[in-house]
Amino acid sequence: MKEENKNIEDLIIKFLTKEANLDELRKLELWICNPKNETLFYEYIRTSAFINMTLGTCDKKGAKANIESRIKKEKNNFRNNSKIKNIAKYAAVAVIAALLTAAFIFRDLLYNAQSIITPVVVNSNIKPGTDKATLILEDGSAVVLEKGSSFQTQSINSNGEQIVYKAREQNPKEIVYNILNIPRGGQFYLKLSDGTEVWLNSESQLKYPVAFLDGKTRKVELVYGEAYFNVSPSTEHQGAKFVVANNAQELEVLGTQFNIKAYKDESNIYTTLVEGKVQVNTSTFKQILVPNQQSKLNVVKNEISVEMVDVENEISWIKGVFSFKGKTLKDIMKVISRWYDVDIVFENKDLESIKFKGTLDKNQAIEDILSIMKSNSINNYEIKDKKIIIQ
Repeated sequence: MKEENKNIEDLIIKFLTKEANLDELRKLELWICNPKNETLFYEYIRTSAFINMTLGTCDKKGAKANIESRIKKEKNNFRNNSKIKNIAKYAAVAVIAALLTAAFIFRDLLYNAQSIITPVVVNSNIKPGTDKATLILEDGSAVVLEKGSSFQTQSINSNGEQIVYKAREQNPKEIVYNILNIPRGGQFYLKLSDGTEVWLNSESQLKYPVAFLDGKTRKVELVYGEAYFNVSPSTEHQGAKFVVANNAQELEVLGTQFNIKAYKDESNIYTTLVEGKVQVNTSTFKQILVPNQQSKLNVVKNEISVEMVDVENEISWIKGVFSFKGKTLKDIMKVISRWYDVDIVFENKDLESIKFKGTLDKNQAIEDILSIMKSNSINNYEIKDKKIIIQ
């Protein structure tokens, strides 16, 4: 039975990736004639389109045109096959990676089609995160930044969804600092006065100068949270280095792109280098990173390790997707809780160590994401107000 299910799964993947021959399409057509199988087929199509990072929903019109074009190229005895044409409108043009992820889900659908448990949802008002932040000015006053609002000063310009600091024509007399707080359920883009770009993730705080001194080290502090930096090169600032500090390490930069994750509730600080060269400094050691390397600093044991990583996976959050490759459900739910601003409780602690592989759109409803995981990893879940219980 399992071998038969695997064969059907392979046929559907071939169908979506345009690799199925005429005989395989006929086998798929025969299998879909069973109403129960037809329902499973539609569910697989919906799932593959959902997981695909380039498609938030199934592109029915584009898929139909694509499939019908393929059908016209087949032999006459297949060309007029109404059953295949009828189901084609449900298909999405999904990438291979999305299909492989969907395969895990579909496999469970095949093996467990009779044991579906409906999740309990009570007073759910959980929404995906948005661009929002609170700016703390040098005098201590707070400004709420969100869509639909704007804020301007001599040095600052914000449309509510990003904030840009103007370059100073003259050196400031003294360095004054602003602080940008990103709440749970938020993210924000910041451009510093030297042209350095910063993307801040949920539950993060960055302290930085309103303007830098010419020729002096440009230093900012990631107090906590996660940030991606695209640093303006030192060659454009009289050789001035760029330093990112926090309570456990300092990152010395010459002009590069990198990601730092240093959340308050985690014992490790992760620094991932995308381009250029950085040096991780602590009180006891220095570690140079090259592109595609990630350092992991254990702040409790004061130990550091370095490994090669998939950079795109580590920085996918700035592109509007969650990319989970070999991450445990516990780690994944930490990310979900920050972005959707929810509390997550594992009723079954054994589920915390289960690993998940997939790419999900950050703008999807929380119920859709949990349904994907329910098919693949978890037995069931409950949503009560702003609390999710994993069962």
